[in-house]
Amino acid sequence: MNKIAVLLIGLTVAGGPAAHAAEKVKDTTWQVLYVTEGSFQEVKENLELTIADQGLVINNVSAVGAMLQKTGQDLGYDRQVYTHGDVLEFCSATLSRQMMEADQSNLVFCPFTIQIYETPEQPGQIFVGYRRPAIVGDDASKTALRAVDALLQKIVSDTLSW
Repeated sequence: MNKIAVLLIGLTVAGGPAAHAAEKVKDTTWQVLYVTEGSFQEVKENLELTIADQGLVINNVSAVGAMLQKTGQDLGYDRQVYTHGDVLEFCSATLSRQMMEADQSNLVFCPFTIQIYETPEQPGQIFVGYRRPAIVGDDASKTALRAVDALLQKIVSDTLSW
């Protein structure tokens, strides 16, 4: 049994982390965003586990919030934009291959990204969302890009259902 399955079984037996209702706060052609209550670290760990549960590997975690805080004063900005603000990047070999087989210019949609952040104005409100791929090209391209959108939605939904 893999480590993730053991952890999930342990969480289920122990009652698991408290699930909080998530509310969709943005749903556009380019972005889907939810907000939930909780600890940034707990939600981020749930997100990382959910990505891994899909058999995917996180390539990079961009600490955008920390970068903005660090460089802000040098650029003349005083406002703290995020308490925490990360972008997780990953790809699916299967879906990426399908996208790029259909249209080589679909490379622009890889890696897939999911954002997670908390703001100073709303402590304990954790925002989780993703950038939607544009559904463009021929039928094969559109089918592949819809599959990417569905995967990102599943990851976010599963993360917020913990």
